[in-house]
Amino acid sequence: MFIHLDLDCFFVSAHRTIDSSLINIPVAVGGRSNLNIFSTEKEIRKISSNSGAFVSSILTNEGQKSFKEYFVDENKRIRGIITTCSYEARSFGVKTAMSVNEALVLCPNLKMLPPNYPLYHELSEKLKKLLINEIPLVEQYSIDEFFGDITGYINEDEVLEFAKYLKDKIYEELKLPISIGIAKTKFLSKLITEYAKPDGIKYISEKDIPNFIADIPISKFPGIGKSFQERLKGYGIKTLGDIKNKRELFYSWKKPGIELYNRVCGIRDNKLIIDREKKSIGIGRTFDCIFERKELIRRVIILSRYLCFLVKKESVNPLTYSIKIKYEYSLKSKNYINVNRVFNESDFKESMKNLFISNDTHPTHGVIQLNITVSNFAKVNEYTYNLFEYENDLKKKELTNQMQKLRTKYGIDIIKNASEL
Repeated sequence: MFIHLDLDCFFVSAHRTIDSSLINIPVAVGGRSNLNIFSTEKEIRKISSNSGAFVSSILTNEGQKSFKEYFVDENKRIRGIITTCSYEARSFGVKTAMSVNEALVLCPNLKMLPPNYPLYHELSEKLKKLLINEIPLVEQYSIDEFFGDITGYINEDEVLEFAKYLKDKIYEELKLPISIGIAKTKFLSKLITEYAKPDGIKYISEKDIPNFIADIPISKFPGIGKSFQERLKGYGIKTLGDIKNKRELFYSWKKPGIELYNRVCGIRDNKLIIDREKKSIGIGRTFDCIFERKELIRRVIILSRYLCFLVKKESVNPLTYSIKIKYEYSLKSKNYINVNRVFNESDFKESMKNLFISNDTHPTHGVIQLNITVSNFAKVNEYTYNLFEYENDLKKKELTNQMQKLRTKYGIDIIKNASEL
């Protein structure tokens, strides 16, 4: 038996825990690309203790800023998109990913809030600890979603009572509304949660699952993206019931098809992922078009410093460095390099700077987005270093470690390169 818990309008609900005046009115949290990491101004940033890559590992509290300070740019234009909105706002047609401008046209009285990421992560961590104390096995699926395996712990005839107990406890301790779906298998419980919203509980027994899924559109099932939906429609598959009736087709697609079929039909979908192993770590920013290459290189170096901090926090040694550059007019460039050395900040910054220069394939065009990523994490004794560079690399690594300690204690911006200023 599996239980899926999804916080309702989480970011908005989080703000309501500290400001009761936001209750029962149209509220939305909006986001903008966090460009203050490129600023020379001093900014307090926190590091998330959450192990998952949910929103960001480097957290800046924008929540103290006014609407004008956060959403209005230097040219008096309203910027940003809707990240989360309350059900009161949704009744006006406001929805996620809509521009803040459009949302305010639909709902002039909409209360727009800048994001407060430290608050979201703090509440998410508290909820995780609460659930771990109440459920034998818990998987954190995202910042506001959790799975729980209650097989052999809660009897089927007691599961609704248990869900209500959890729901009441979460609201009593955290003041957060939550919706709960319950089923015999993992991803069916997640599907069912959508029909428990808002702020409700729904349980579908194993014998009732075929009737329940029969007419549900394939777009409603988690993990079926738009391109795959189009592929399925080409086979006349429009509902989850259609999937159930096409077993041979899905099994002919090997692992991906078999896995999807089993999830939809509630077959052998009973494994929680308690610890997610990261395969890559990245950071990126979107900004107004920049033509000046010195400024772009400065931003690459700053992003590299932040990414270095995250890499050291995870205690990994990446051997592949990647960069993606997005230009105006939808032009793009991307590439990677493989290295064979001890990871350290000095060499990493130099590598990323050179990677940008060598892959700036449209030097006369402005750049609107930079993304850098590290991957291919080496395990101890799985690779060999260049012996001539090894000793020097160890010295650089130790310097990086000392800077890491200072940044952990005093902030990520406490030590910067002169080239960043």
